[in-house]
Amino acid sequence: MSADRKQPQPPEDGASTGAGTTSLLLSHARLADGRTVDVRIVGDRIEAVGAAGSLRPVTAGARVDLTGYLLLPAPAESHAHADTAFSAGSPGPGPVPYGVPYDGEEVRRRATEAALLQLGHGATALRAHVRIDDGQGLGPLEEVLRARRSLHGLGELLPVAVPRLLTGAAGADGRALLRDAVRRGAVAVGGRPDLDPDPAGHVAAALEVAAEHGVPVDLHTEGDDPAWLDRLAAMAGGLGPGVTIGPCAGLARLPAGVAGRAAERLAAAGVAVVCLPQGGCRDAGSRGVAPVGLLRAAGVRVAAGSGALRDAANPVGRGDPLEAAYLLASQGGLVPEEAYGAVGAEARAVLGLPEVRVEAGFPAELLAVRGERLAGVLSLAYSRIVVHRGRVVARTSAVREYCDSAAALDLPRQARTKRPPGPGSPQAGPVVRS
Repeated sequence: MSADRKQPQPPEDGASTGAGTTSLLLSHARLADGRTVDVRIVGDRIEAVGAAGSLRPVTAGARVDLTGYLLLPAPAESHAHADTAFSAGSPGPGPVPYGVPYDGEEVRRRATEAALLQLGHGATALRAHVRIDDGQGLGPLEEVLRARRSLHGLGELLPVAVPRLLTGAAGADGRALLRDAVRRGAVAVGGRPDLDPDPAGHVAAALEVAAEHGVPVDLHTEGDDPAWLDRLAAMAGGLGPGVTIGPCAGLARLPAGVAGRAAERLAAAGVAVVCLPQGGCRDAGSRGVAPVGLLRAAGVRVAAGSGALRDAANPVGRGDPLEAAYLLASQGGLVPEEAYGAVGAEARAVLGLPEVRVEAGFPAELLAVRGERLAGVLSLAYSRIVVHRGRVVARTSAVREYCDSAAALDLPRQARTKRPPGPGSPQAGPVVRS
């Protein structure tokens, strides 16, 4: 993507109310509690919520009919890898950090594509871990920051600078790069303590840089060593902006008593954990999911992210927060509301974003999904409408068609419609809009 190429722009779904302020009315939306409401948005906040049919738009034409949709607070992606997304099998000459050929324009293109994919699924904010070492300096981070600027108004791309080494003489460059990365725009300090000869020293260095600049810490770790996990919890307790670790799949491989004590230390320190139900960020042999139930029972804030997206660590991936929530509900033992909270309220809290509710006064960060109940939309949800800062920024619409023999099925009238066959189409039959 060249620097002068036209950047993506949000669609004009909001109507201006003057002085650059937009307004939008979401009508006949179903809420998770079963109510059907109108939601009026002015600027980037919800101005009013009332019974269906009771509200009017501030200006004509700024209306979206959400009949048949469930309206939810928008999810956030709390653990992605924007610099390596879509790089599985990538050819190319030159240095290959973490198995990925480095090319500035290609990194920017992949980061933009990953953010747009996840935005289309509903994630209006995305925290992206970006490696800043292995001979590439801040090159990948600079490209992700360019992608962030191009996405302004569509969604929030929040890069985390992740060095490999921070201790000893070999880690001096990593510490200098980390400070420079924060000065240039990284919104959080990252790290890979598992890869440093001195994991505890690595954590201490990351905490020091974060404290200097007043930014949060987000460390990438599997967490196999209970001794340094305890040390991490102890050190993290005094850091104001907060500490997040993930994916912490190694906790699930520890004896129950050891894992339980580590969870209690993390909870006491206020450390959050981001798990990755859709897959790990390392080799297949180390994949797994942190013990979500154990962590929650200890009082640890647990969010869920997507992790690696079609790169060397994970050749597949949808980048869909609803899939992560589905897996937490189907395999992690959480009820649908808790599972969605892990990609919604808990993820937003981990990212330091304001709380979102479908209530007056809250930010207009919303996701409408075709369906009636949360359990249903977590199971199968194709059609979605995404609102960021009070504007519709993404729409996905799916239509499923059945062959003639399906016409004999007794489908609900509201779930099907007849239409004339077009060129190359099957004869008219029921059409189910998902």
